[in-house]
Amino acid sequence: MQWSLAKLLRVFLPFALGYFLSYLYRTVNAVIAPDLVRDLGLDPANLGLLTSAYFLSFAAFQLPLGLLLDRFGPRRVEATLLLFAAFGAVLFGMADSLGGLLLGRALIGLGVSACLMAAFKAFVIWFPAERLPLANGIQMVSGGLGALSATVPVEMALQVTDWRMVFVGLGLLTLLAAAAVFFIVPEKAGARSSESLRQQVRGIADIYTSRFFWRLAPWAILSQAAYLSILSLWAGPWLRDIAGYERDEVATTLLLTSVAMICGFFFFGRLTEKLSLKGVQPIKVMVTGMTCFLSVQCLLLAGWQVLTIPGWLMFSFFGTTGILPYAILSQHFPSRLSGRANTALNLQVFVMAFAAQWGIGAIIGLWPETAAGGYDPAGYRTAFGIMVVLQLLAAGWFCLAGRWEK
Repeated sequence: MQWSLAKLLRVFLPFALGYFLSYLYRTVNAVIAPDLVRDLGLDPANLGLLTSAYFLSFAAFQLPLGLLLDRFGPRRVEATLLLFAAFGAVLFGMADSLGGLLLGRALIGLGVSACLMAAFKAFVIWFPAERLPLANGIQMVSGGLGALSATVPVEMALQVTDWRMVFVGLGLLTLLAAAAVFFIVPEKAGARSSESLRQQVRGIADIYTSRFFWRLAPWAILSQAAYLSILSLWAGPWLRDIAGYERDEVATTLLLTSVAMICGFFFFGRLTEKLSLKGVQPIKVMVTGMTCFLSVQCLLLAGWQVLTIPGWLMFSFFGTTGILPYAILSQHFPSRLSGRANTALNLQVFVMAFAAQWGIGAIIGLWPETAAGGYDPAGYRTAFGIMVVLQLLAAGWFCLAGRWEK
């Protein structure tokens, strides 16, 4: 197959639908958080734990996922796992206790754990290496559309139904996505690994003992953890408690951040591809973008009202550069290790996202609620500030490790 419309339709679109749902599940709690708090009486720590359960189960399956993707191929693995996500969504919608919600949320995280990595693996199989940043960026656009759908569209749906029926509907849509991946995505002869299990495990060891991997990983992990944990939950309460926005204004602002996310994924994917053809390494684009992302977080910490919307738009736009390390790792390691290389990074990203999302809630909960019933701004400043400091330390490590390599 050539780089053509036919390949786009058969390879991109089914995986795009899966990742669309993955991101919708990931970010929808930022909009329905008030409903969950009202119906179940959740405090900030429990709200953070519930939402971050997605990240924990997602992360726990990453290393087995890498082995499965390299051995059985992306089509079979993702289609099977999406069935778990569908069941988890229905369970979440029917649960009437924190334990039931946690189980449903964890099953959703497990079920969508392959949606991005399976697509990246398929792109390595089908597309030339220089196309990977753009291909990955286009895939991420579908995630941005999912995040967009989790804002105003979900808020509109809540005007005619409740959050429970929203999740039941998502479960049915997830079944459709599983069928699309299984029946539409093509197979490619020779794409499945013939390595023994011992050889596959040794491949993971090769990745985790790579100096290049450990130079790149800490900053990539912490940048993505901040992006995922804040944008998928705490951005909504921040807009309510610090910017003073009403619920519809929060949903609208989150919709705008989703548009900025879509633009960022496409822009940086396209920019990286074009600069690569001119000899500029993708890692330089990554460093520039992630530095801008750090700077934006510092501006948000200042709490200037005039920067609320532009600040969150820039947060969403520049945070997308945290996806570039996946393409960089795919290019650095042999294609037979591509699934394991990306999931080795993804494991740590989502473990840290789980810790960050829960930890931010725990820190915010150290302060008493305000008279208006919201969370104290000092809690947000402290929690977000800790994330900034951690990223600064990781960026310093990246620079120092780069000097040692030379």
